[in-house]
Amino acid sequence: MKIQMKKLVAGVLGSFAVLATGALVSHDAEARDMKLAMQTNPGTAQYDGVEKFAALVKEKSGGSLTIKIFGGGVLGGDVQVVSSLQGGTVEFSQMNASLLNGLAKEFSVLDFPFLFDNEKEAHAIMDGPIGKALMDKLPAKGIVGLAYPELGFRHISNNKRAVKKVEDLAGLKIRVIQTPVYVDMMNALGANATPLPFPEVYNALEQKAVDGATNPLVTIPVMKFDEVQKYLTLTRHQYNPQIIIMSKKAWDKMTPAEQKIIQEAANEARDFERQVSARKNAEALEYLKKKLEVTELPPEEVAKMREKVKPVIEKYTKELGEPFVKDVYAEIAKVRGAK
Repeated sequence: MKIQMKKLVAGVLGSFAVLATGALVSHDAEARDMKLAMQTNPGTAQYDGVEKFAALVKEKSGGSLTIKIFGGGVLGGDVQVVSSLQGGTVEFSQMNASLLNGLAKEFSVLDFPFLFDNEKEAHAIMDGPIGKALMDKLPAKGIVGLAYPELGFRHISNNKRAVKKVEDLAGLKIRVIQTPVYVDMMNALGANATPLPFPEVYNALEQKAVDGATNPLVTIPVMKFDEVQKYLTLTRHQYNPQIIIMSKKAWDKMTPAEQKIIQEAANEARDFERQVSARKNAEALEYLKKKLEVTELPPEEVAKMREKVKPVIEKYTKELGEPFVKDVYAEIAKVRGAK
């Protein structure tokens, strides 16, 4: 009887050992350590957002999926990072959505000046049919779009003079993001547009290679641009949605359950980041009012800016296709009408 009991216990323990070993092997096989590359640094709403994304992915996967964040452009500029995603050497990134215009020209519509009146309107458009239509163009290029957090509305700073009217922009060398629409827009306003990768902006301002830049409010103190700028004009001339993107090669290796975790985490991180963005931009404005000469651009000057950039909008409407651009403006009108 004792011998039989010993055999039974040994068999049960052996079965548990096999099960435990099997579970361990299975867990090891499914565990993935992934990288997320971005240009921005800690302290921004964008960085807070990707930290939330990484935490949610880890939590929802029970620790089997982990994401390490590489900020400040340490894994290369946006163009290089997109290439790394396509090759599968980097799994995730977050960047200005319009920078994907090299993969699908329609993303350039997001650089149209004065496209959105406010954040709520922008969120509705990016989370709706237009945002989805843009994302649908990415898988064929080796990229999967997940969600649209925000960078927010841009404003113009410089170290030469206060910009209180459109004419004050004349001749100022202003750093812009590396997209054709943005370059043409800033030139149309009378400035000299200077496209530069984001990590190079501080040095360019400090060395006076450029006079100014355009940024959301929160970016200015985080990147210490207020140390090398004197004037800030609240223009709200452009809203930049960000986009969380993933390597399609990495996405295709995921199980449906893992893909669901990634997508849910991206959506939740997007909503979290937008809330942080609103709070941090409000706090940044109060701080910058003590550091820089801040000018609120009068409505009549905003109207002049809108008039000056009309040829740019017309040019790129033709390039992107009038039906698509009409669809974008129709969706915006629908959102405004639903208020």
